Amino acid sequence: MPGLDVLRSERSRQPAGWPTVRVPIGSDADIVIARQQGRALATAMHFSSTDSAFIATTISELARVLLSHTLHGEIWLHTVSEDGRSGVVIVARDPIAHDGWRHGHRGEVSDVNLPDVVRLVDEFDIASEAGRGTTIRATKWCRRRSRVTGG
Repeated sequence: MPGLDVLRSERSRQPAGWPTVRVPIGSDADIVIARQQGRALATAMHFSSTDSAFIATTISELARVLLSHTLHGEIWLHTVSEDGRSGVVIVARDPIAHDGWRHGHRGEVSDVNLPDVVRLVDEFDIASEAGRGTTIRATKWCRRRSRVTGG
């Protein structure tokens, strides 16, 4: 089940110069800050304006889930480089399992419904362990446009 160990291994694959951005989420104002950070990171990585908007929307949706289920949490943003491609990993982390999270079988969180987020990103998963918190992870890969050359 992905969790902090997966995040640590992903962080070790990051290109130098791209630090992890951590934004504590405790209010609507924090969501605005997290969105701004995500959009800035996406722009710096040369994501299209559409994909940058998808990243900002994903951050908003995940942060809202945190606020609706917890008193506080964090959004983590970092880059990942794998198989010749680069992307942004967005992590919504609730460090403490609260009564508001209902845990289903096999660690699934049964009351989190994020179909819009799933459609906006390329990879998505939820890891939850009673007493240890919940991690929602979404990855958006940068799609580079190929240039057409004349012959």
